[in-house]
Amino acid sequence: MELERKLARVACVLVLCAAPLAAQWEDTPGDVPYVPTPQEVVDAMLNLAEVKDSDTVFDLGSGDGRIPITAAQKHKARGRGVDINPERIKEAEENAKKAGVTERVKFIEGDLFTADIHEATVVALYLLSEVNLRLRPKLLKELRPGTRIVSHSFDMGDWKPDKQIEVNGRRVYLWVVPRNAEGK
Repeated sequence: MELERKLARVACVLVLCAAPLAAQWEDTPGDVPYVPTPQEVVDAMLNLAEVKDSDTVFDLGSGDGRIPITAAQKHKARGRGVDINPERIKEAEENAKKAGVTERVKFIEGDLFTADIHEATVVALYLLSEVNLRLRPKLLKELRPGTRIVSHSFDMGDWKPDKQIEVNGRRVYLWVVPRNAEGK
């Protein structure tokens, strides 16, 4: 009887812990739940990619827009965010307006797998590893050699990063698209 009570308590704790994530996942169309990147990680991603004013930073799965907005505010870069969720796009546009960067930042409602990313010089990701792997052929096919890709927490399988850092226990990866990238 005591064992049954303990198991019931454990089951309740698991349900209570999983419920917010499950709800968040259900509220998010697409392949990835919306979980914002902490600002210190955003800053580290953009610094690791050495973003400058001549860059166009694409954030695939841009959520509230903090990565393109920060790229415009702190690095004077152009920012583009792509997100499938119209609520996130509206929120991102409002955030860009509040930040005063609407002339440098645009948000596109769309699927990151079909988005036109050819003008990107930096691509930011906070997706799941399996989504990164599905996205990798598109990145290698459509991005020019030298384009930097930064990812918060999730790698690209057997494509080893050029650099990797840790920020408050979170990994940030950097890859640079090589010449003849389609063959990778």
